[in-house]
Amino acid sequence: MTGHHTLRQTEEAIGQRLGGLNVDSEAMWAVSNIYRASSAIRNHLEQTVLRDTGLTWTGFVVMWVVWIWGESEPRHVAAEAGISKGTLTGVVKTLESYRHLRRSPHPTDGRRVTLALTATGERLMRELFPQFNRQEAFVVKELDSERRRDLATSLKRIVEHLENG
Repeated sequence: MTGHHTLRQTEEAIGQRLGGLNVDSEAMWAVSNIYRASSAIRNHLEQTVLRDTGLTWTGFVVMWVVWIWGESEPRHVAAEAGISKGTLTGVVKTLESYRHLRRSPHPTDGRRVTLALTATGERLMRELFPQFNRQEAFVVKELDSERRRDLATSLKRIVEHLENG
Protein backbone atom coordinates (compact mmCIF):
# COMPACT_ATOMS: atom_id res chain seq x y z
CA MET A 1 0.00 0.00 0.00
CA THR A 2 1.33 3.45 -0.86
CA GLY A 3 0.47 6.82 0.59
CA HIS A 4 -0.09 7.81 4.20
CA HIS A 5 0.20 5.05 6.79
CA THR A 6 -0.86 5.26 10.39
CA LEU A 7 1.69 4.93 13.15
CA ARG A 8 0.31 1.47 13.95
CA GLN A 9 0.61 0.34 10.30
CA THR A 10 4.17 1.64 10.16
CA GLU A 11 5.13 -0.13 13.39
CA GLU A 12 3.66 -3.41 12.11
CA ALA A 13 5.46 -3.14 8.75
CA ILE A 14 8.76 -2.35 10.44
CA GLY A 15 8.31 -5.26 12.86
CA GLN A 16 7.74 -7.62 9.92
CA ARG A 17 10.70 -6.27 7.92
CA LEU A 18 13.17 -6.28 10.83
CA GLY A 19 11.96 -9.43 12.57
CA GLY A 20 15.14 -11.41 11.93
CA LEU A 21 17.68 -8.64 12.50
CA ASN A 22 19.60 -8.07 15.71
CA VAL A 23 18.63 -4.45 16.43
CA ASP A 24 17.89 -2.35 19.50
CA SER A 25 14.19 -1.90 18.83
CA GLU A 26 13.63 0.35 21.87
CA ALA A 27 16.22 2.81 20.56
CA MET A 28 14.77 2.57 17.05
CA TRP A 29 11.21 3.29 18.26
CA ALA A 30 12.35 6.13 20.50
CA VAL A 31 14.27 7.88 17.72
CA SER A 32 11.58 7.14 15.15
CA ASN A 33 8.91 8.63 17.39
CA ILE A 34 11.04 11.71 18.12
CA TYR A 35 11.36 12.25 14.37
CA ARG A 36 7.66 11.65 13.66
CA ALA A 37 6.61 13.89 16.56
CA SER A 38 8.92 16.72 15.53
CA SER A 39 7.68 16.54 11.93
CA ALA A 40 4.05 16.52 13.05
CA ILE A 41 4.64 19.45 15.41
CA ARG A 42 6.45 21.47 12.75
CA ASN A 43 3.65 20.83 10.24
CA HIS A 44 1.01 21.77 12.81
CA LEU A 45 2.74 25.05 13.68
CA GLU A 46 3.29 25.92 10.01
CA GLN A 47 -0.40 25.29 9.25
CA THR A 48 -1.67 27.26 12.24
CA VAL A 49 0.51 30.04 13.58
CA LEU A 50 2.82 30.60 10.61
CA ARG A 51 0.34 30.05 7.75
CA ASP A 52 -0.71 33.68 7.28
CA THR A 53 2.61 35.32 8.21
CA GLY A 54 4.63 34.44 5.11
CA LEU A 55 7.20 32.84 7.41
CA THR A 56 8.56 29.37 6.94
CA TRP A 57 9.52 27.26 9.94
CA THR A 58 13.17 28.10 9.31
CA GLY A 59 12.41 31.81 8.95
CA PHE A 60 10.58 31.76 12.28
CA VAL A 61 13.46 29.93 13.98
CA VAL A 62 15.98 32.46 12.62
CA MET A 63 13.82 35.34 13.87
CA TRP A 64 13.43 33.58 17.24
CA VAL A 65 17.21 33.21 17.61
CA VAL A 66 17.83 36.88 16.79
CA TRP A 67 14.91 37.94 19.04
CA ILE A 68 16.29 35.99 22.00
CA TRP A 69 20.02 36.72 21.56
CA GLY A 70 19.83 40.15 19.97
CA GLU A 71 22.15 41.38 17.26
CA SER A 72 24.33 38.44 16.21
CA GLU A 73 26.75 37.34 13.55
CA PRO A 74 25.25 35.08 10.88
CA ARG A 75 27.50 32.13 11.79
CA HIS A 76 26.14 32.21 15.35
CA VAL A 77 22.54 32.53 14.15
CA ALA A 78 22.99 29.57 11.78
CA ALA A 79 24.50 27.44 14.55
CA GLU A 80 21.75 28.31 17.04
CA ALA A 81 19.04 27.70 14.40
CA GLY A 82 20.60 24.37 13.43
CA ILE A 83 20.98 25.29 9.76
CA SER A 84 23.88 25.81 7.37
CA LYS A 85 25.26 29.26 6.61
CA GLY A 86 24.14 28.74 3.01
CA THR A 87 20.55 28.12 4.09
CA LEU A 88 20.73 31.14 6.37
CA THR A 89 21.73 33.37 3.44
CA GLY A 90 18.47 32.66 1.60
CA VAL A 91 16.37 33.00 4.74
CA VAL A 92 18.01 36.34 5.58
CA LYS A 93 17.30 37.68 2.09
CA THR A 94 13.63 36.75 2.46
CA LEU A 95 13.35 38.22 5.97
CA GLU A 96 15.07 41.41 4.77
CA SER A 97 12.57 41.68 1.91
CA TYR A 98 9.74 41.46 4.48
CA ARG A 99 11.57 44.13 6.51
CA HIS A 100 11.74 41.84 9.55
CA LEU A 101 15.53 41.60 9.69
CA ARG A 102 18.41 43.89 8.83
CA ARG A 103 22.01 43.19 8.04
CA SER A 104 24.58 45.72 9.29
CA PRO A 105 28.35 46.01 9.11
CA HIS A 106 30.15 44.43 12.06
CA PRO A 107 31.27 47.15 14.49
CA THR A 108 34.93 46.04 14.59
CA ASP A 109 35.50 43.97 11.45
CA GLY A 110 34.43 45.36 8.09
CA ARG A 111 34.55 41.90 6.50
CA ARG A 112 31.72 40.64 8.73
CA VAL A 113 28.09 41.60 9.30
CA THR A 114 25.55 41.29 12.07
CA LEU A 115 21.84 40.50 11.96
CA ALA A 116 19.18 42.24 14.02
CA LEU A 117 15.40 42.40 14.02
CA THR A 118 13.85 45.57 12.69
CA ALA A 119 11.05 47.28 14.63
CA THR A 120 8.62 45.41 12.35
CA GLY A 121 10.32 42.09 13.11
CA GLU A 122 10.34 42.81 16.84
CA ARG A 123 6.63 43.67 16.74
CA LEU A 124 5.85 40.51 14.77
CA MET A 125 7.65 38.29 17.27
CA ARG A 126 5.87 39.93 20.22
CA GLU A 127 2.51 39.33 18.51
CA LEU A 128 3.33 35.91 17.13
CA PHE A 129 4.98 34.17 20.04
CA PRO A 130 1.94 34.11 22.36
CA GLN A 131 -0.02 32.45 19.50
CA PHE A 132 2.87 30.05 18.95
CA ASN A 133 2.93 29.19 22.64
CA ARG A 134 -0.83 28.52 22.67
CA GLN A 135 -0.23 25.96 19.93
CA GLU A 136 2.69 24.49 21.89
CA ALA A 137 0.26 24.00 24.78
CA PHE A 138 -2.22 22.38 22.39
CA VAL A 139 0.46 19.99 21.11
CA VAL A 140 1.20 18.66 24.63
CA LYS A 141 -2.38 18.93 25.89
CA GLU A 142 -2.64 15.15 26.42
CA LEU A 143 0.33 15.20 28.83
CA ASP A 144 -0.05 16.29 32.43
CA SER A 145 2.47 18.67 33.95
CA GLU A 146 4.74 15.91 35.28
CA ARG A 147 4.87 14.13 31.91
CA ARG A 148 5.63 17.44 30.16
CA ARG A 149 8.56 18.02 32.52
CA ASP A 150 9.76 14.42 32.09
CA LEU A 151 9.56 14.72 28.30
CA ALA A 152 11.45 18.03 28.31
CA THR A 153 14.11 16.59 30.62
CA SER A 154 14.52 13.44 28.52
CA LEU A 155 14.84 15.37 25.27
CA LYS A 156 17.29 17.79 26.87
CA ARG A 157 19.45 14.85 27.97
CA ILE A 158 19.51 13.51 24.41
CA VAL A 159 20.52 16.91 23.02
CA GLU A 160 23.24 17.38 25.66
CA HIS A 161 24.59 13.87 24.98
CA LEU A 162 24.85 14.60 21.26
CA GLU A 163 26.36 18.05 21.84
CA ASN A 164 29.03 16.55 24.09
CA GLY A 165 29.90 13.90 21.51
